[in-house]
Amino acid sequence: MRVVVPAKINLALVVGEARPDGLHEVVTVMQRIDLHDRLSLEPGEALLVRGFSDDTLVSCALKRLALAAGVEPLWRVRIEKRIPVAAGLGGGSADAAAALSLANQSLTKPLGADALAELAAGVGSDVPFFLQPGPKLAEGAGERLRRLDLPQDYWIVVALPLRAAKPSTAEVYRRFDDLAGGPGFEARRLALLDALEHCRRPRDFAAFPPNDLAAVVGGGEIAEELRAAGAFRADVSGAGPAVYGVFSHRAQARAAARGIARRARSWVTVPVW
Repeated sequence: MRVVVPAKINLALVVGEARPDGLHEVVTVMQRIDLHDRLSLEPGEALLVRGFSDDTLVSCALKRLALAAGVEPLWRVRIEKRIPVAAGLGGGSADAAAALSLANQSLTKPLGADALAELAAGVGSDVPFFLQPGPKLAEGAGERLRRLDLPQDYWIVVALPLRAAKPSTAEVYRRFDDLAGGPGFEARRLALLDALEHCRRPRDFAAFPPNDLAAVVGGGEIAEELRAAGAFRADVSGAGPAVYGVFSHRAQARAAARGIARRARSWVTVPVW
């Protein structure tokens, strides 16, 4: 079994204070994009994950599935990596979700959708998002999902700064806490929900509040260049360091990508359902 595994961007990310369990309350809008890995899964004599590098998130997901189903994790997985690693684009979570779905289908008694989503949440906060199609609003630690009907007619430049540092997600959130970024969460959450209520066309994304983690991970200069090139929204995706810009026309997006070529590796892509 072989599937295409899309990345995601966060069209908005509002972050609260750390909870007692160490996780943070978030409200985020996630959209899949046509920058993707390819993943294949087949029966094996043991669990083996191969690709750009051994993917521990995929291995963790499949071990959890096997334990829940009462079987041995006898799968071979091959990942063809195209999504940049540790960039805020959800590549590892997307691969884990794809492997879970394929392995679950191979079971004599597959887990139901709710049980699979609960298992996925234990693997990583973004993994449940990738189990079902469509853009979504994620709340809680990212596990509470609501389908959104967002416009899909726009072009995206995804830019990965060439000299960007890649701190772990945990480190990014620790720095966010050090900046006392949590207070005011409720007001920012309500601002995002209000903007979603009035979102009818891609240009309405401009009303979404900025990514709260941008102050920690940077990317502001490239985001500003993308805006100057015509992006009506440009921000950091997730915990970065990838930056995206949203454009009305492909020609604009391609010109913007050429304009940042000396400073960033970039992809011109589109949203996918």
